[in-house]
Amino acid sequence: MADSTFETTRDRYNDLVDRINEARTAYYDRDSPTLADADYDRMYREVEQIEERYPQLRGADSPTMSVGGSVDSGFSEVRHLAQMMSLDDVFSLEELAGWETRMAEATGISDLEMTTEVKVDGLSINLLYENGRLVRAATRGDGYVGEDVTANARTIASIPQTLTGTVPARIEVRGEVYFPVSDFAAFNEARVEAGEKTFVNARNAAAGSLRQKDPAETAKRPLAMVAHGIGFVEAGEDFTEPTTQMGWYEQLRDWGLPVSPYTRVLTGREAIEERIAEIGADRHGLVHEIDGVVIKINDLDLQRSLGSTSRTPRWAAAYKFPPEEVHTRLLDIRVQVGRTGRVTPTGSWNPCWSPARTSRARPCTTRRRLLARASSSAISSSCARPGTSSPRSSPPSRTRATAPSVPFVMPTECPPAGPRSSRRRKATSTCAARTRGCAPRRSPSASPTSAHDPPWTWRASATSPRSP
Repeated sequence: MADSTFETTRDRYNDLVDRINEARTAYYDRDSPTLADADYDRMYREVEQIEERYPQLRGADSPTMSVGGSVDSGFSEVRHLAQMMSLDDVFSLEELAGWETRMAEATGISDLEMTTEVKVDGLSINLLYENGRLVRAATRGDGYVGEDVTANARTIASIPQTLTGTVPARIEVRGEVYFPVSDFAAFNEARVEAGEKTFVNARNAAAGSLRQKDPAETAKRPLAMVAHGIGFVEAGEDFTEPTTQMGWYEQLRDWGLPVSPYTRVLTGREAIEERIAEIGADRHGLVHEIDGVVIKINDLDLQRSLGSTSRTPRWAAAYKFPPEEVHTRLLDIRVQVGRTGRVTPTGSWNPCWSPARTSRARPCTTRRRLLARASSSAISSSCARPGTSSPRSSPPSRTRATAPSVPFVMPTECPPAGPRSSRRRKATSTCAARTRGCAPRRSPSASPTSAHDPPWTWRASATSPRSP
């Protein structure tokens, strides 16, 4: 029985690791997230729990051993002078209180002074200054090696080319490149008018803009940067390093680097929780997108004594805000035939808006899930915005329905090809002709589709053929 349990857990663990690593590649390398933040966080937490029970399963490819991301072959590789780390996430005030208790026990100080900082939803960047002059800018990459984006970073007005005042011989300034919320909607509208693909959120817009192969294209985007940390420091003869985290932020500001105006130094659990509530209430009034609040021990000597794991510092934690929900209405259900012949129903919604994000269509990967989510074309559903990824649909609210519902039934014929489709494993349908290499074509009886749809998309509207 024990061996069977271990084998089952091992299979589950391997599946989770594969899915998390695939999601990381889509998010960090392609700037096109495929997994909602809440789903990613849940799977990551499950991996951590399994590794605690079975540490022998933890391998080099474990997501708990790296920060995620890699280097695009289109950019030169840059080795950071000091590792760029990630942060440990907490998802409730209770978890945050547990972390604070561990920090108090580790340091022997009950009321630690801590900084509270907004967690900017952008792309991490590492700026290297030598004798006050910017000589290199790089993305985080895998934490050790990033992409050289120096030419692109020089086009961002908020990144100074030269620091003012007394400066160290060499210093790495860590920050976040972001797309201002006020500019995001207008930027996407301009792309629609130009017939270009829009960005799903402001974070992807920032990442895609900074990683343009042509710096002139980056210069056209309204990017900004905020500094939030320090990496390698070689002080030199004249410069004296600050002794606190907040001291570094004040120094960065004096040099001419942009730092967050929302950072506070606080002591005590109650004050920190009140600050988190304040930021959460005003999160959509900030100049950039955020997905949480970062808490750091302010004393740098304490930071050094606490050290870090292979991927995160022990002296910091990121409190993640819970997903937001906004309600929208299911307008239509389209059935799409993929390259392999698989038939997938996709819900078409009224634009589902939350700050810096708009969603109009979400695939329902199985017939069962579609029917569970929305069995009619007039049911109100909710669009959860779990952090930085694409929105996802939640179970429908029939009390919000505003029109008579039209039951949805999967078609028995593939409209582009004609022959009957077969439903296998009670979850998916497959077009037999498509699997034999049938060239996709639009059926004359098919309803008009969006210009962004592939030519073999069929809309299951009231006038479309239905199965009995």
